[in-house]
Amino acid sequence: MYKYDAIDRQLINERVAQFRDQVRRWKAGELADDEFRPLRLQNGLYIQRHAPMFRIAVPYGMLNSAQLRKLGDVAAKYDRGYGHFTTRHNLQLNWPKIEDVPEIMAELAEVEMHAIQTSGNCLRNITTDPFAGVAADEVIDPRPLAEILREWTTFHPEFAFLPRKFKIAISGTREDRAVTWFHDIGLHLKEQDGQVGFTVIVGGGLGRTPIRGQVVREFLPWQHILTYCEAILRVYNRAGRRDNAYKARIKILVQATGIEAFSQQVEDEWAYMKDGPATLTQAEFDRVAAHFTAPDYEKQDEVALPTEKAFTKWVDRNTHPHKVPGYAAVTLSLKQHGVAPGDITSAQMAAVADLADQYSFGELRISHEQNIILADVKKADLPAVWEKAKAAGLATPNIGLLTGMICCPGGDFCDLANAKSIPIANAIQARFDDLDYLFDIGEIDLNISGCMNACGHHHVGHIGVLGVDKNDSEFYQVTLGGRQGNDARLGKVIGPSFSADEMPDVVDKIIKVYLESRHADERFLDTFDRIGLDPFKNRVYEGRAHGKAKTAQKEAA
Repeated sequence: MYKYDAIDRQLINERVAQFRDQVRRWKAGELADDEFRPLRLQNGLYIQRHAPMFRIAVPYGMLNSAQLRKLGDVAAKYDRGYGHFTTRHNLQLNWPKIEDVPEIMAELAEVEMHAIQTSGNCLRNITTDPFAGVAADEVIDPRPLAEILREWTTFHPEFAFLPRKFKIAISGTREDRAVTWFHDIGLHLKEQDGQVGFTVIVGGGLGRTPIRGQVVREFLPWQHILTYCEAILRVYNRAGRRDNAYKARIKILVQATGIEAFSQQVEDEWAYMKDGPATLTQAEFDRVAAHFTAPDYEKQDEVALPTEKAFTKWVDRNTHPHKVPGYAAVTLSLKQHGVAPGDITSAQMAAVADLADQYSFGELRISHEQNIILADVKKADLPAVWEKAKAAGLATPNIGLLTGMICCPGGDFCDLANAKSIPIANAIQARFDDLDYLFDIGEIDLNISGCMNACGHHHVGHIGVLGVDKNDSEFYQVTLGGRQGNDARLGKVIGPSFSADEMPDVVDKIIKVYLESRHADERFLDTFDRIGLDPFKNRVYEGRAHGKAKTAQKEAA
């Protein structure tokens, strides 16, 4: 993985010193709160519902064991002994003191980590496939180009104050696992006529106005990725709305302009810089790619794995095919029932770091599904990894299943949330606590967001849950049929919202309709696409309509 050079270290250390002085001036009354706010946001420091929240970047989801240990140490020393992995390759600390943040930043710098551009109207963290470099279906390893994009976007002077935040995702596999269709810029690496390049998608996003992105260029040679992204950003920076935060994202500009007219504006802008200094050279690519060489894989003989039911279920759900025979990628589930999805304790971080050192060349990945991946595990070592992961509470075999859900922190922490997310997640986990039943149900993505900002990606969940405020009470809107991947789609709202108490029953009824209607080996989405929304809607509201009718009869009497 990428290692800082002298310039990287100098930049990070100077940023730490700068923010340390800004905090000192704020405490001394030399900076008003309104003056301090943009400065702290540039360093990932928010003020949330109960306490500050500090967001730490994990660029394109890659960590080494020393970095994870440091995150665990920081969480124990400066917070409450745990952190929260988000859907954007970040770790959030929910309870740090503002005065301690410069010290946290200094400790992170020791292991080549930072919080730069994890908030604010700037170019945010670059995200990609958590199995990048090892996936069996990978066409091109996206990590070197993700790192080049990271270097280019960090401290970019022209794009530090965009109309709104800006997110880029890159995928190099046949099946998109980076949600590229719902990013401001989505990049699909591919080969065409012997040349490597990108399909460029623009104007996607979730949030208040969810929109699937559109292709702005079918094929762009890789050498031009920086200049083309710069052309897109320049058009957006000039024409994006700054008078209305709800209409300031590039997706709104693309919709208002039309994709053909927007594409032409980008091409016109690009013509001025197409072969300029920011055009990538093979030498620059090779410099960065040298950091992403394959580890020293060993030739593996076929092994007979234990046939114990619990182990085989875990292997089935929590391992992913590897491009090297005899190896597998292992997902450590941060979805233990009764625990907030994505949360991980300091002790667990230390345990995972040990697993990485012993079984996966000291490297880890963070997925946008809020789990941790050991990318390079020998199949012969799977029983040992399973036993140790179980002991750490990280072996729940629910990856891709109903309780392996995505969930934002919601109203328990976030100032923006309309409703709590974690109690809904825990209630659904409790209702579906039978693993045999979960396996019978099969693959279902359940995504929960506490507000329209959609940090829980509810729009693309097979079942999506959105917290809404109704007369100062918390209610939940349900969508069905959303999905990520190559056929990415937004879910459809089934009808009026539900109270928190109703949500486990609502999900249960949706599952029952699926189980009653599915054909053999048919997944939830296949059944939904075949029978449509109405059977689910009718079942979910059946009792509610009956109750309303009885109430009306009583009132009439």
